[in-house]
Amino acid sequence: MDPMGTTDPSVPPGPLTHLSLPDSSEARLQSDRPNLLGSWTRFFCPPPCVYLAGPGWRVKPVQDQAHQSVETGPTVCGYMGLDGASGSAPETQKLNFEEQPDSREFGCAKTLYISDADKRKHFRLVLRLVLRGGRELGTFHSRLIKVISKPSQKKQSLKNTDLCISSGSKVSLFNRLRSQTVSTRYLSVEDGAFVASARQWAAFTLHLADGRCSQGDFPPQEGYIRYGSLVQLVCTVTGVTLPPMIIRKVAKQCALLDVDEPISQLHKCAFQFPGDTPGGGGTYLCLATEKVVQFQASLCPKEANRALLNDSSCWTIIGTESVEFSFSTSLTCAREPVTPVPLISTLELSGGGDVATLELHGENFHTGLKVWFGDVEAETMYRSPRSLVCVVPDVAAFGSDWRWLRTPITVPVSLLRADALFYPSAFSFTYTPEYSARLRPPNAHEPAPDADALLESIHHEFTRTNFHLFCPS
Repeated sequence: MDPMGTTDPSVPPGPLTHLSLPDSSEARLQSDRPNLLGSWTRFFCPPPCVYLAGPGWRVKPVQDQAHQSVETGPTVCGYMGLDGASGSAPETQKLNFEEQPDSREFGCAKTLYISDADKRKHFRLVLRLVLRGGRELGTFHSRLIKVISKPSQKKQSLKNTDLCISSGSKVSLFNRLRSQTVSTRYLSVEDGAFVASARQWAAFTLHLADGRCSQGDFPPQEGYIRYGSLVQLVCTVTGVTLPPMIIRKVAKQCALLDVDEPISQLHKCAFQFPGDTPGGGGTYLCLATEKVVQFQASLCPKEANRALLNDSSCWTIIGTESVEFSFSTSLTCAREPVTPVPLISTLELSGGGDVATLELHGENFHTGLKVWFGDVEAETMYRSPRSLVCVVPDVAAFGSDWRWLRTPITVPVSLLRADALFYPSAFSFTYTPEYSARLRPPNAHEPAPDADALLESIHHEFTRTNFHLFCPS
């Protein structure tokens, strides 16, 4: 966020304000207790949470000095609820944001629930952010959430993959001792280490791993995760990983060593570290209060294909997802809500040479948006809420000596609203040099010995430069 509130569109955008809404592609709803009317309420597990990143969330203007600011704590409050059913007004829960060690603001809707009387199979979470003083910042929506109240008792099959978990998808893991809600612990990452947290949870990318590769150098594989597979958990935010482990199905506090069926949402599972161990039961990922340790299991005396576990080694797995919104402005200068935030999903290039156009596909586009290549505005044409077309700026706009460059030029693709509200994206655009027979100017640098030649024309290509924590699963 730019605390000074720059409104000149010719000025490169400042630091970003970033809003992340980790939610779930499947709602984990636990029927914990009845309310006064006799119907049951179902709580989310893990609970939806919100992260606010960027320096601008904690500043407010000094009275009568519009261009100065001081840190005074959070200047925004949030209200989260479910989208309304049948025109009814949804209940909301207020979020109290607190600063984390990584300087992000964190808020959690721990008591958000859906009534058992609500028979919907899908819904969305709605987050309303309000600035101090009551001015609306915007209303943000999660992706569509599927209701799963309990794990499927049927044996999963790849003929019906609705509840299966694929390699590369994002999951959350939680442990509940003696099936008590108050004892729930979530697998998380703090200070680069895996921990069991009662408050915060982390999303992990679950990869099928290749056992023939060394640790930390595994090629991700496609396909659905099956019990008995070698997998690796990678934190989507920090990139911290656990060593490759074998995922096992859990039944009656035993790890089933001979089951290879697909994993299903809300199944109980265990993670076994490869290698022979005394007793033959193997070692498993386990929690000890807030620490993550290894548990030595033993084989079941009556069934050699089962390993005896403790409660702390049994994890519940659920698919998770997130949606992120980024913008750059001074919160004190934005007169209109920042939502709906335009999101770019794909780019499509047409033409080349001196005339090339780029079509942006996405959502929430409108006539006031302009496409920017780095700090250069592009001629933009609005087609529909899902399509914008722009003329690719000449590469000369990024440097007078561009014809003698030997390396590609890559610039970010962004969107700018008419009131100078800046929306960055995860996409970039690359100008690629080609052969030229023209002479170099006297002051031009000598090309590298293995250089093909100098520039004659420009090829355009687009690349996605940033990795997104919360992609659709």
